[in-house]
Amino acid sequence: MLSVKQELLAALAGELEKLSPGAGAKAAFESPKVAAHGDLASTAAMQLAKPLKQNPRQLAQGLREALQNSEPFKRWVDAIEIAGPGFLNIRLKPEAKQQIVREVLQGADRFGVQGGNGQRVLVEFVSANPTGPLHVGHGRQAALGDALCNLFQTQGWDVYREFYYNDAGVQIATLAHSVQLRARGFKPGDAEWPSGDNAPAYNGDYIADIAADFLAKKTVKSDDRAYTASGDVNDLDAIRQFAVAYLRHEQDLDLQAFAVRFDNYYLESSLYTSGKVAATVAKLQAAGKTYEQDGALWLKSTEYGDDKDRVMRKGDGSYTYFVPDVAYHIAKWERGFHKVVNIQGTDHHGTIARVRAGLQAANVGIPAGYPDYVLHTMVRVMRGGEEVKISKRAGSYVTLRDLIEWTSKDAVRFFLLSRKPDTEYVFDVDLAVTKNNDNPVYYVQYAHARICSVLAAWKDKEGGDAARLASVDLAPLQSAPALALMLQLAKYPEMLGAAAQDFAPHDVTFYLRDLAATYHSYYDAERILVDDEAVKLARLALVAATAQVLHNGLAILGVSAPAKM
Repeated sequence: MLSVKQELLAALAGELEKLSPGAGAKAAFESPKVAAHGDLASTAAMQLAKPLKQNPRQLAQGLREALQNSEPFKRWVDAIEIAGPGFLNIRLKPEAKQQIVREVLQGADRFGVQGGNGQRVLVEFVSANPTGPLHVGHGRQAALGDALCNLFQTQGWDVYREFYYNDAGVQIATLAHSVQLRARGFKPGDAEWPSGDNAPAYNGDYIADIAADFLAKKTVKSDDRAYTASGDVNDLDAIRQFAVAYLRHEQDLDLQAFAVRFDNYYLESSLYTSGKVAATVAKLQAAGKTYEQDGALWLKSTEYGDDKDRVMRKGDGSYTYFVPDVAYHIAKWERGFHKVVNIQGTDHHGTIARVRAGLQAANVGIPAGYPDYVLHTMVRVMRGGEEVKISKRAGSYVTLRDLIEWTSKDAVRFFLLSRKPDTEYVFDVDLAVTKNNDNPVYYVQYAHARICSVLAAWKDKEGGDAARLASVDLAPLQSAPALALMLQLAKYPEMLGAAAQDFAPHDVTFYLRDLAATYHSYYDAERILVDDEAVKLARLALVAATAQVLHNGLAILGVSAPAKM
């Protein structure tokens, strides 16, 4: 059906070009909001009526006659109807819809995937400071980032996955001090343990684990570093380095359990040691975009839409956190990544204007609006009808690994992607482990497994070979349920393109649930393994194509497509 649509679109473009030179380039089809109105729709007559000074319905009448006389429309279109002020509603012949089955089976895992576009994109996500286990908010970010990377890959992008983390600063100093206290035998609640907002400490059990391994002089390895403990409780820097390596290893385990990988880990400290922060400040000063006031260095960020100017360097000589962010993004640009997407929590909203202002003020050729951002809200976790707020492992929050252990990787990924990123989400642990249609990931996976069981029964009983289904006669697929299922399959490639463009992995979960529902309706309406050989093969081809699209869509989300459940 994709090839059919391209033929019809080319015919429409040709007729529009005859009416108005240049109009053919704007030829497009829409999906009617009401299925009964047809399979495709065009608003071209209404768009051209004003510049051509014609009545839109009369223009639509002439366009319909021209299209009906074109070879592609004669071959694939059953009827063209004029509606309202000049809509063209197009009804396809069954054989046009049937083509999608062949296209899916021939495309297999590559169905819906576009060829390389020669462009690179860097997606930065998770970027958790190594001060504790990953929490469920990091999990939402990991699911979003990984799925968005997969979406970009379907559209031909060369995708680079990056994890940026702070390996220095106040939080890391707090971590090192907390581990040192544990190593000396103190624990939360002791008089020696820091308490209160002005004396922070990390209280989770993992701090005691780090201290014990440091005293045991163990070696820890993560994807980007390794370190052997000295066991000297007085060496705070050694404790800091060991704790960072230990928690990076723990984060690696979390990410491995979630099946998320990265191409690069970028250290904030490298921005200072390489001189990139100093160079960025120098660029801003040279551009005349800074000023001194009250002992601090300020950026004139209001010149770029920020609500107030921002402090860059404080009176004590230290830089505010957005300065290394600006340096980091200049580095991204210089590394050749002219398309960058950052996935961060909504608490970073204020950072956007500051970073973009700094990038514009630096005058290094970076366009306005760079980088792109996807902001997500945090996640509440419900279990047994009550909100779960803390984890013994972390001490103050539910970890990603907790959630995976309570449910499954598949459930966590699908659930965390089932809403728009900026909407609040409540993760219901009890729902995630149920095996019924109320559980969305079960509902979709069951549709795939149900098809696999039909194909397996055909193979076991008749020695059926799925490879031959790509070339069977599809003419028997004429029923309303079958046609509806084929139309749903045909939406997949365009859905992928729109989801990638809009940074919307949740669109994939919506689509898969709709496809599963359409399949379940079809399965309930028609037997597949019937006696009539031609009908049976056609129906098997249709459901095999459905399984393939379910498999492909679930793969984008990082969710498995089981053959049995």
